[in-house]
Amino acid sequence: MAGIWQTLRKWVVNDNQIPSDHVPDKIDWLRAIPFLLMHLGCFLVFWVGYSKVAIITAVALYFVRLFSIGAFYHRYFSHKTYQTNRFWQFIFAVMGGMAAQRGPLWWSSHHRQHHMCTDRPEDVHSPVHHGFWWSHAGWFLSRRNYYYNPDRVKDLARFPELVFIERFDSLIPVLLLSVLLGVGSVLHRFAPGLHTSALQMAVWGFFISTTFLFHSSVTINSLTHIIGKRRYPTQDNSRNSWLLAILTLGEGWHNNHHFYPASARQGFRWWEIDITFYVLKLLEKAGIIWDMRGVPAATLKKAIKNQ
Repeated sequence: MAGIWQTLRKWVVNDNQIPSDHVPDKIDWLRAIPFLLMHLGCFLVFWVGYSKVAIITAVALYFVRLFSIGAFYHRYFSHKTYQTNRFWQFIFAVMGGMAAQRGPLWWSSHHRQHHMCTDRPEDVHSPVHHGFWWSHAGWFLSRRNYYYNPDRVKDLARFPELVFIERFDSLIPVLLLSVLLGVGSVLHRFAPGLHTSALQMAVWGFFISTTFLFHSSVTINSLTHIIGKRRYPTQDNSRNSWLLAILTLGEGWHNNHHFYPASARQGFRWWEIDITFYVLKLLEKAGIIWDMRGVPAATLKKAIKNQ
C-alpha cells in the first residue's frame, strides 16, 4: 500500500526522486492513469455532444498551448533564444504548464539532454534506437523519465516560482479544467441558447484539445527523426517536414533546429512557414521579449556552400 500511496502522491507532487538502478525503464501504468483518463475522456463527446462555443474553445486552447510549448518551453526555457523579464517568464511558464506536459524544468532538462546525445542510445525518445511508439509517448510515461536531471537546469532553478510550478505541475492543468467546468456551468445557466454545459466544455476544451495537443507536439520527437528531408548533415537523424511545421506552428523544421538550436527562428528560408516565430516577432515589437537570436549570416552562408 505504501508504494501505491507514493505513486498516487506523485500525481500531485513532483519530488523528482532519482530512480534506483534496478527500476526497469518501462511505463508506470499506475502513475499514467491520469494520462490514460485524459484520452478516455475524449469518448464522452458521444454523450455531451457539441456546440459552436465548445469547438471554438477547444481550437483556441489547442493553438494557444501549442504555441506556448514551442515558443516558451522550447525556444525560451530550453534554448534561451531570446530574453524577457521575470514577470513575463512566469507568465510563459504558466501558459506552458496549461499544456499538461509537466513543468518547465522537467521539459527543459529532458530537451537539453536530447540535444546532447541526439539519436544515440542514451537519447530517451529517439525512434532510431527505441522505436516509434516509445519515442512518441512511452518514454513520457516511463518511471525513469519522470525524473529530470537538475544539473541541466540550474539557470531555471534559481527562480522559486518556476520551482513551484515544477513541483506542483498538475496544478495548472487542474485549474484550467476547473475554469472550463465553471464557464460551461455559467453559460448553461445564463446563455442556454449556446447549447453548452460544464461537462461539454471540459470534454472539448480540455480532454479533446489536450489530447490532440500532446500527440501533435510529440511528433517532433518521433516523426521528424524518421520522415522528411535533411538539408544539413547534422550528427543525428533530424529532418524537416513542411507538413509537421504547419501542424506544430513551425517546430517541424527540425533539421534546421538541430543545425543551429540557438536560433529563435526555425524556418530559415522565407518560404519555411514558422508561425511561432512570427508571433514572437510581435511580442518583440510589443517590448515583451528582446534580443532574439538568429543564425549568423556567415554560418548560414557556409552551410549553403557545403550542401
